[in-house]
Amino acid sequence: MGKKSDMRSGDGEPSAQMFGALLGLQDAVVTWMSRTRQRVIQGFTVFSIVFLLLWISAFLYGSFYYSYMPMAAFSTPVHYHYRTDCESPASFLCSYPMANISLMRNKKHVLTFGQAYQMSLQLDMPDSPTNQELGMLMIKTTCFSGKGGQVASSARSARQLLSASSSRFSMLRYRSELLRSLSTLLFLPAFLTGVSEQKQVLEVELFSDYTDDPYLPSVTAVIEILSNKVQIYSSQLNIHAHFTGIRYLLFNFPLLSALVGMSSNFVFLSLLFVLSYVKLLLKEDWAPVQLRTDGGRNINQEDHSNAAGGTAELVGPRM
Repeated sequence: MGKKSDMRSGDGEPSAQMFGALLGLQDAVVTWMSRTRQRVIQGFTVFSIVFLLLWISAFLYGSFYYSYMPMAAFSTPVHYHYRTDCESPASFLCSYPMANISLMRNKKHVLTFGQAYQMSLQLDMPDSPTNQELGMLMIKTTCFSGKGGQVASSARSARQLLSASSSRFSMLRYRSELLRSLSTLLFLPAFLTGVSEQKQVLEVELFSDYTDDPYLPSVTAVIEILSNKVQIYSSQLNIHAHFTGIRYLLFNFPLLSALVGMSSNFVFLSLLFVLSYVKLLLKEDWAPVQLRTDGGRNINQEDHSNAAGGTAELVGPRM
């Protein structure tokens, strides 16, 4: 009997050890899974917060860019109108060619207040004998506000309301008869096939540094060519902004500006988030301590009151 009991106890020890090992392995697996789950949740939380901060930084920079940066360039075709019911056969036109151009796009002003612009007029003119005989060509430009009044010019005083007008002259480039004949013979195949034309492109600067008035913004521009014999294929008004300071950096270095702006926003938002999180942790740490101290004070007060009551009871019977 003793031997059998020893054998049974000997068999039970390995099984108990195996059961303990399995329990330890199970505990290790559960601990590892819980830690892995905790790390995955923490990583996902950190990734979500970083992604949210990056998105907010990009949104803030984009909002600032599109609200602060004006339109860099504006181009529109120019269509002239003139009278033709004249009685004199000497002139081709009864009036000077004139065009009324709108400086509005989608019900918004093209020109930004306080921004300097360069306005130029591009003329495609045939290289005809009529245009060669014109000589110098005068072009007059006047800007008007929405109420029909003339907009203040850049050369005025601060409170004068004068017209923002400019008068510029131009002329075709001179070419001798021999040079015209040679160029015609050289480019004859292109002229015959329509690939090229006998024309000259004139670029006339109307305003070199035009700044719009915030109290009387420009709505329309009137361009008048002071010649009744001019011949024009097409015309186009070009407006370019002269950027300085921060706008110059934003326009000429867009990638670097975007990187610096988004990084600054991200650092600021991250610092704000970290400070808020630390403040929340400090509140959670200090709240139980205050409760314990308050509880301790209440307990001490109760002990003193109980002690005083007991003393009164003891003194009472003696008296």
